Amino acid sequence: MGVELFGARDRARLRAAGRAAALTLAEVGARLRPGVTGADIDRWVREDTARRGGRPSQLGFEGFPATVCVSPNHVVCHGIPTAQVVLRDGDIVNLDVTTELDGFHGDTSRTFIIGEVRPEVRRLVESTEAALHAAIWQVRPGARLGDVGAVLEAAAAAGGYGLVREYCGHGIGRRMHTEPQVPHHGTAGRGLRLRPGMAFTIEPMFNLGRPECRVAGDGWTVHTADGLPSAQFEHTILVTEEGHEVLTSL
Repeated sequence: MGVELFGARDRARLRAAGRAAALTLAEVGARLRPGVTGADIDRWVREDTARRGGRPSQLGFEGFPATVCVSPNHVVCHGIPTAQVVLRDGDIVNLDVTTELDGFHGDTSRTFIIGEVRPEVRRLVESTEAALHAAIWQVRPGARLGDVGAVLEAAAAAGGYGLVREYCGHGIGRRMHTEPQVPHHGTAGRGLRLRPGMAFTIEPMFNLGRPECRVAGDGWTVHTADGLPSAQFEHTILVTEEGHEVLTSL
């Protein structure tokens, strides 16, 4: 299947789904504090998504058992939110929220800081977010996906961080995951040429230590091989005639 180009009507629906996901992420993120559990977060996402007229896209996707990915500390992505996951002072945690609204999906994630964290962990979080925004600015008609990946690769190298390569961004629209794949590494001037109407996510993962990851026995939870923290940020981006629009920004 090729990369879909969305017209004005569908762009409006993408925009609504993206905003719904962003609002849920902000609402739930504001409630995070020591003692909150993964089960609490799952319930809050379920309730807030329903209140906005949406459906949690992740629930049941390829068998995923929850409404949201909750990935604390050394968990890179796809963490399952259970009652055994308890936030503590000094933790970082990524919440990955995807909402289906009116047949379209919006996908966003953010790494939150719980209480006081070590300076190097705070720098990891801030650097990952800054890298995402730098990559987003590469998005415009005629640019290449390699331009996006090259910026992220350079940012990780400059900070001395391990860049996770096994997981990438993806096209989004009527399905949560579509073409194109959006690598977080690459060569400027190479890769798919961007055209107005494309929609995809950019979602870099930077590790404080080595880039290698391992998948836990549950088949979902991805953690750093060396047990050091990982941070991730994600937005859904629409390529416009003038440049780009961040659909999951408030």
